[in-house]
Amino acid sequence: MSLIFLVFYLPLTTARAGVAGVEPSPLNGQWKGQLKVPGGSLDLIITIVPLTGGTYYAALDVPKQKISRMPVAVELKKEDVVLKIEQAASRFTGKLNPDGKSMAGTWEQPGLKEPIEFVQATASVVSAPTFKTALPYKLEEVIVPNKAAKLRLGATLTMPTGNGPFPAVVLVSDAGPQDRDASQEEYHMFGILADYLTRHGIAVLRYDDRGVGKSDGHYAIATTADLVTDAQAAMGYLRAHYRIDKKKVGMIGHGEGANIALLAATQLKSPDFVVSLAGYGMPGHEILRRQQVEIMRMIGANSTQVDAALKLHDKMINIIRQTPNNNQARGKVAAMIRLNNADIDPTMARARAAQLTSPWYRYYLDFDPKAKLGEVHCPVLALNGNEDLQVTANKNLSILQKGLKSAGNRKVTAHKVAGVNHSFQPDQAEWPLVNGEQHPNFSPKALEVMQTWLGEHARPAPLAIAPTPRSNPRTSLQKPSRPAAAQKVSR
Repeated sequence: MSLIFLVFYLPLTTARAGVAGVEPSPLNGQWKGQLKVPGGSLDLIITIVPLTGGTYYAALDVPKQKISRMPVAVELKKEDVVLKIEQAASRFTGKLNPDGKSMAGTWEQPGLKEPIEFVQATASVVSAPTFKTALPYKLEEVIVPNKAAKLRLGATLTMPTGNGPFPAVVLVSDAGPQDRDASQEEYHMFGILADYLTRHGIAVLRYDDRGVGKSDGHYAIATTADLVTDAQAAMGYLRAHYRIDKKKVGMIGHGEGANIALLAATQLKSPDFVVSLAGYGMPGHEILRRQQVEIMRMIGANSTQVDAALKLHDKMINIIRQTPNNNQARGKVAAMIRLNNADIDPTMARARAAQLTSPWYRYYLDFDPKAKLGEVHCPVLALNGNEDLQVTANKNLSILQKGLKSAGNRKVTAHKVAGVNHSFQPDQAEWPLVNGEQHPNFSPKALEVMQTWLGEHARPAPLAIAPTPRSNPRTSLQKPSRPAAAQKVSR
C-alpha cells in the first residue's frame, strides 16, 4: 500500500496556526510515526517550523518511497492537532499529549484508516557540524542588511584561519522558507557544505530566509526576484569585509537558489562565479508538471491516475495564469479543490487557494530561466543528481548548458552526479555511521567535483616570486599543472 499523492507537488506551504502569537509553538520540531499498511509499514516524518505572523512551514517525508518535503497544512487548537496533506486526500487527526513530546490519533486516506502516534524526535548527533568543539576556522554570527528591501537577515560567516584575503561564497537555499543550514530533518545541507568549503580555504556566508530564525520579512509574499536582492545583499556584505578577496566572491545556490544566483549574475554587481546545484532550465509550470508525473509514477500510480491528475493540474494552473484578479482566481481554485476533494473543509480550501495565487507562486509559474541565461558571463558549474525526481538532470542540465553558452560564455561546466537525489544525498547505504547510526550526508562525489572546479575558478592565483640572480626563470616560475581530478568533469 502506498500513500497516494494527488494534484501536484509544491515546493513550499504555509498554513494559519490555530493559536497565533504563541512562541515557541509546541509543534516546533520533527515528528516521527510508523503507519501500518497492507504488507508492512511506512515511516512518516513530519517537520514543523513556526514562522512569523502565526504561520507554519510543514512538510512530510516518507523515506521508503523517496518522498521528501510534501506540503502539510497545520491546525492547532489547544491540544487538538490536525495535519492535512491535500494532495493525498489524507489527514492526521489527534491530540498533543500534555508533555508535548508526542501526539496520538488517526491517519486517514482513501482506502486506509489506521491509528498512529507521532513522537517528537530528540536532538541527536548528525553529520553536520555543531560548531561547539574547536574548529580550524572562525565562526561568527552576523546581520546582513538588505537596504533595497528594508530588512535584515540573520546569518553565519565562517572564515578560514589566516590573514586572507580569502575567496568567498554565499549559499542560497531552495524554494520554501529555510534556516541558514537548509535543514531537512537530520540533514543540514548548508551546514555540511559551509564546514567543508571553509576547511578548504573558502569563506562562507549562509543566512536565514525571510521570516525564519533571525531574519526579518515575510517569505510568503516574496517573489523569486525579491529573493535575488537578499542574495545580492549577502554578496555585498562579503565584498565589504576586509579579509575577503573582493574579486573572488561567488554564489552557490540549490534548486530555486541556483536560479536566484544565475539571475544575480545577469545584473550589474554580479557574482564572480556561480555553482548551480539542481538548478532548473525549464519554465516553472513545466517543472511542476514533470514533478507531478515523476512522483505519481514513483508511488505506483497507473496511467489512468496519472492522466487524471495531470488534467486537474493543467486546469488549475490555467485558471491561475488566466485570472489576474486574485479574489476571482482564489474563488475558482478553492471551488475546484473542494470539488475534487470532498473531505477538505472550506477554510482549508480557501487557504490552499490563497497559497496557489501568492506572488511567489505566480512568478514561479511564468518564470523561464532560458530568457536570462545568455546574459550570464561569469564561470558557472552546473551539478545535478541523476536520482533527482524534482529537477530531472538530463533535461535541465542540457537547457542550462545550452543557454549559458548561447552568448559565447565558454566558462561553463555541466556535470551529472550518479546516485544523488535533489538534496545531493547519496544512496542511504553510503551514509556515514555516527555513534553507530547512519546519518544523511552531502555526496562526497559532488564535493570532489565542486572542490576541483572552485580550485580553478575561485582560488586566488599564487603569488609569483621574482627569481634571484642565481635562479633560472624557466624553472622557477613553472605554470602549475591542472589537477588530475578536474579531467573527470564533463563539459
